[in-house]
Amino acid sequence: MAVVTKHVHLETVGNGDVINITDAVQSCLIESGLANGVVTIFSPSATSGLTTLEYESGCIKDLQRLFDEILPVDREYAHNLRWGDGNGHSHARAALLKPSLTVPFCQGEMTLGTWQSIVMVDFDNRPRQRKMVVQIIGE
Repeated sequence: MAVVTKHVHLETVGNGDVINITDAVQSCLIESGLANGVVTIFSPSATSGLTTLEYESGCIKDLQRLFDEILPVDREYAHNLRWGDGNGHSHARAALLKPSLTVPFCQGEMTLGTWQSIVMVDFDNRPRQRKMVVQIIGE
């Protein structure tokens, strides 16, 4: 069993920015030379998260609206009161998605469904540079 670690660098605009990273993860998988196993993507950030969805404008808007409804920006957050940085909603939203996602792969291809894409959502209230960790375990 081999372990290969790669990185995907992203520049985001924040505020619920949804970025399709499927192709970047697949490129990491191809570069690894491994055929079968699992790939885990990890976002080392407290204000972003990972999930899968059909990457099309309607689905993206629905996801963004859902987070606006569940955790509105203008609600009072204890984090904002303590730190004054205005991104309390970003931390709560990221906690709902989680920082990692694992996908099995066979014969060098991720086993995603036809319309399923891997997306990183940056909830912070400003643009950020993000570095996703892609760890591939397999043979």
